[in-house]
Amino acid sequence: MSRSLRFSEKWFRRGLWLIAVVFANFLIGLGGLVVGDLPKVESPVRIEDFIDARQAEAARAAIRQQTRRLKEGEDARARAQLVFEAARNQTQGERDTFANWLATRKVTAQAAQDAELVKRTQALDALKAAERRAEVAVEKLDQANLAARQAQEQAQIRLAELERAAEKQWRDAQQQLELRVFLVRLAFTLPLLALAGWLFVRHRRGKYWPFVWGFIFFALFAFFIELVPYLPSYGGYVRYLVGIVLTLVGGHYAIGALQRYLDRQKAAEALSEAERRQEISYEVAHERLNKGICPGCERPVDLKDGTRNFCMHCGIGLFRPCPACGVRANAFARYCHACGADMTATGHTHAA
Repeated sequence: MSRSLRFSEKWFRRGLWLIAVVFANFLIGLGGLVVGDLPKVESPVRIEDFIDARQAEAARAAIRQQTRRLKEGEDARARAQLVFEAARNQTQGERDTFANWLATRKVTAQAAQDAELVKRTQALDALKAAERRAEVAVEKLDQANLAARQAQEQAQIRLAELERAAEKQWRDAQQQLELRVFLVRLAFTLPLLALAGWLFVRHRRGKYWPFVWGFIFFALFAFFIELVPYLPSYGGYVRYLVGIVLTLVGGHYAIGALQRYLDRQKAAEALSEAERRQEISYEVAHERLNKGICPGCERPVDLKDGTRNFCMHCGIGLFRPCPACGVRANAFARYCHACGADMTATGHTHAA
């Protein structure tokens, strides 16, 4: 069609398409804000809403308490371990000193040193007893820490059981919430899509077609881009079912449109050539010829063949002699390209 349009008309059309795109862009921006705010009509659900609050708080309090006890016990155990290490080192040092003293006593064998032996033995026993008391303190702290750790784990298990029990209810509520949000979005976008379809059928070639096409682009974007990502999953069933329904609807429309088109073509080919020419607009005829197809039946034709004046499929005339100069000219042209004579002045449609 572009070759049959005036130069200014081409740029006007491009400007109008730009208006359609800009109009669609603003509508898409507004629609995105509206669709994005639609989930706010529902309050979000949390898993805590389905847990027994009293039992959950008791379990969390027990976890906090045992965690605090465990930390205090670990600190106390570290201090007790230092005390035990010091007592053990002191005992070991005293044992080494006593062993050296015994070795010296055996050499001298002095009876006067028997009292010293008793005294040193008693001192070593006292250190050993202190070491044992420090070791017992560490062991008691280990037992207390083990009890605190086990109590903490039991409280965590109770809380986990409560969360597992509430998870199914939460998932069901979440799916219901997603479905309600989806239905609200669908109630917003589906009428837009229906209105866009009506505008496409009735007004896509009207005076205000840029705004019509802008709204159509917006409706398609709102439905297929803004809505589809929010389809509830349900294991993928909804997405596939929606895809199947859309495919069936689109396929049914496409098959019906193709059948109607073929019926129109058959009915048009049954008309006389003069009647068929009246049904083909000037722009459509040149658009099809520029694509190398017959304006009447839309089948491919070899327009470069200088002997081909008629379509071999439907018989409509493609070229005819100019009534003024006789030059082979386009049968759908308004004026002769060679002499500028009015090609519509005669009804003659056959080649010379």
